[in-house]
Amino acid sequence: MTDKISSVNADGVFEPFKVDDVPVDGYAQGQRFGLRFQALGNFGGGSHVGVEMVVIEPGRQSYPAHFHMLEEEHLLVLEGEATLRLGDASYELSAGSYACFPAGQKAGHALVNNGHAPCRYLIVGERNPNEVVVYTDSGRVGVRLLGEGYRKSATIDYWEGERT
Repeated sequence: MTDKISSVNADGVFEPFKVDDVPVDGYAQGQRFGLRFQALGNFGGGSHVGVEMVVIEPGRQSYPAHFHMLEEEHLLVLEGEATLRLGDASYELSAGSYACFPAGQKAGHALVNNGHAPCRYLIVGERNPNEVVVYTDSGRVGVRLLGEGYRKSATIDYWEGERT
């Protein structure tokens, strides 16, 4: 792996690259959540479509279960196995499994690695600056444009609080 932050050359052209050239980032939150990823789209100069190579270690979940109001995501499992939580159902995924999460599909999705080996997958999705994400387990609503999150249960009537 190199120390480069993108595939741009001296002339400002984003060149092809090897996945191994892309820096690895990641996070862990408590014992449940965590993953490592390589932001391939960012490295290659992309700004409208996000592409990441992701690895989930055994015993970890990718992200809190969620769905997107404006963005569509596609997932392709490359190695290992994981359980896809999709709404109230669960699906066992392995190398070659593919899933699409259309924008506005009100079924939370998350990957959980219950196996004994890492699960590696490619995730592709839009990068809408106005995205709204609903987290189905917690009732949180994330508003990307504002960089804020709210409780879904904190709803009010359209005219509430207005002087009429």
